[in-house]
Amino acid sequence: MLTRLAALLLCMMIWLAPVQAATLLVVGDSISAGFGVEIEQGWVALLDKRLKERQLDVSVVNASISGDTSAGALARLPALLDAHKPKWLVLEIGGNDGLRGQPPAQLQANLQRIVELSQAAGAQVVLLGMQIPPNYGPIYNQAFVATFKQVAEANQLPWMPFFLEGVGGNNALMQGDGIHPNAQAQPLLLDNAWSVLAPLLDVAKP
Repeated sequence: MLTRLAALLLCMMIWLAPVQAATLLVVGDSISAGFGVEIEQGWVALLDKRLKERQLDVSVVNASISGDTSAGALARLPALLDAHKPKWLVLEIGGNDGLRGQPPAQLQANLQRIVELSQAAGAQVVLLGMQIPPNYGPIYNQAFVATFKQVAEANQLPWMPFFLEGVGGNNALMQGDGIHPNAQAQPLLLDNAWSVLAPLLDVAKP
């Protein structure tokens, strides 16, 4: 009798235990860290707000750092994966590699390794591609842009070729440096990311 009662109590405890939200981890640079805007105005904070409004059981963790490169993201990735155990990893990195003129081949190798480590940890990777100003020359620009496509296609990733689509190059939506989106641009960035994320996040509905 006691054994059956204990089993019943255990089942009730499991049934009543709160379900832990799935984690969406954003690994990016200043674009996702919200450089130059209030934290709550950034696209990642707006994503968290949208998820809550739609009652999606997703916890958003923003691990973006201004000035970070693909090498920096790769170096800190294992600790992030271990700490947060994400179900999805949104990767928005590489812009600073390009602005520093680093070899596209090295960027591609770093992105590929980030994808491999993330997938091995059970995370689905979403890749947000980037472009750089045209003054770097057509050869370098083409090689830089191609890295994102090659990594996305090689790993069959959901991705967006240019995360700043509709924002980059529009002075009304950019800060004075011409590199960072302003507060008015953040909802557009959210919509860009949402176009890729929405089909994946539907599975997280309660």
